[in-house]
Parts: sequence; C-alpha cells; structure tokens
Amino acid sequence: MKRCGWVNQDPLYIDYHDHEWGVPVYDNRLLFEYLNLEGAQAGLSWYTILKKRENYRKAFDHFEPSIIINYDEKKIGELLQNEGIVRNKLKINAVITNAKAFLKVKEEFGSFSEYIWSFVDGKPIINHFKDLSEVPATTDISDRLSKDLKKRGFKFVGSTICYAFMQATGMVNDHIESCICYDKSQ
Repeated sequence: MKRCGWVNQDPLYIDYHDHEWGVPVYDNRLLFEYLNLEGAQAGLSWYTILKKRENYRKAFDHFEPSIIINYDEKKIGELLQNEGIVRNKLKINAVITNAKAFLKVKEEFGSFSEYIWSFVDGKPIINHFKDLSEVPATTDISDRLSKDLKKRGFKFVGSTICYAFMQATGMVNDHIESCICYDKSQ
C-alpha cells in the first residue's frame, strides 16, 4: 500500500493521512482549529504539531473562539508554561487575535466555512500529481486567501500556511495518483 511520500511510519501520522488529510471540512470550529494548528507549524513540521494536537485542544478550550477571545495575561502566562504546546508568545497571541477575526468573518458571511470555501467556489480542487515533487507550496488561490485573511486581521496566515491549510481541510486534494487515498478523493 503506497501513501504520499511525506508520511512516516507512526500510526498517528498514517491515520491522519488516511482519514483526515484532503477530506473536506465544513465545520466552523474545526476549520478554526486547523488554521491555528497550521500557523503553529510555522518553522516546524506538521508531524511535531500533530503529536501535540490533543494538548493544543485542551490548552485552547477545544479551539472555541468565543472562549479564546476572553483570554487574559494570566491565561497567556499559563499557555507559555504549557510544555504540551509550542510555547511561542507570538503564536499563542495569534490564536487570540485569530479568534476575534474569525468571529467577525463568521458574522459577516454567516459562517467561516462559507467564507473560506468561497476561495475554491465551494468545492474541492482535485489535483492529479504523479510525484510529491509536483505538489506546490503555494498557489494563486493560497496567495489570495493569505492576503484576505491578513486584511481581516488574522496572524500566521502566509501563503504557504494557507496552502497547507487548504490541503489539510480538503479545499485542495493533493494525494498523489499512486496513493491509496487518491481514489477516495474523486
């Protein structure tokens, strides 16, 4: 059974690849979680963040924006001491900033999902790559998404992070053609 070349042998990573990556996500809270976890990945690997994902969920109240917007200096201090997450003040503060921006987008568009999926006309882009080397780090769409998110006040949403987010949430499906998950995405 062949998988995309970025997957290692850890059952956690295999499960993520086989059951999550590239599967369309429309749930607002889950989209918010993915956006912030992709931001936490900046300068690190997704594998590092995936291993800490449950800790992130506990530390950040299951990524519930309406709770996160009320985080104060005491809570930020607790997060900076939490060894189960990446203890980077800029990244921690970004989650709080993003929660506020997320709620504004949700109010404006009716849902964050409606907003985010509008960048791909509401349906996944299915790519047909034969080799991992063909998969881009950014696209015109991720550039536009990044620019719009930044304009709306989001942090840690550069184009590379946005494209990884789009892959993770199934906005684009980049399973290579020889991957066991490729046919599932059609």
